[in-house]
Amino acid sequence: MITHLHGKLIDVLPTQVIIDVHGVGYDVLIPLSSYDKLPGPGSDVKILTHLAIREDAHILYGFMTAQERDLFRMLINTVSGICPMIALNVLSGMNVIAFRGAVANGDVKSLSQISGVGKKTAERIVVELRDKIGKAGAWEASSAQRALTAEDQKINDAVLGLMALGFKQVEAHDTVRSTLEKMGAQTSLEDLVRACLKKAG
Repeated sequence: MITHLHGKLIDVLPTQVIIDVHGVGYDVLIPLSSYDKLPGPGSDVKILTHLAIREDAHILYGFMTAQERDLFRMLINTVSGICPMIALNVLSGMNVIAFRGAVANGDVKSLSQISGVGKKTAERIVVELRDKIGKAGAWEASSAQRALTAEDQKINDAVLGLMALGFKQVEAHDTVRSTLEKMGAQTSLEDLVRACLKKAG
């Protein structure tokens, strides 16, 4: 089992990276939550991994934090019908603490907005993980919500707003990030969403 890779970051996409480890290039699929934490191409990087072995392929999934990998493994090993790609979508659509809070609070609506999840899968996630996450998950999420920086909250809200208007998760995330960089941190949520729509249109 490959548990981590430590090498040079060669190529970076929102859902995929290539890491050179002593001359061998590893193709690793990642969630958006890890993409945000990556250094620039050419940098030294250590990424935690999970190796999925199928009949037709060996696929590496990568995570910048242990919490992300733990949640990924809990989803694919505990919830029936959750494949690795849907587990990556979950991590891309919601950070670990918000996910734990949504499960603990039975928030099927928020979970079902994640790309590829839907209402039935969201209900299954709540039923099958609620006991594992417990009340601590709800408390942790409410504490984190209060501790979010204003900019993080604005990015979260803008991405959710664009997804509600039909944007795909990766597209919404990228558009919000690049637009906010151009317009500056002082931009209001309304102006940010408006500029994103204009850019996409």
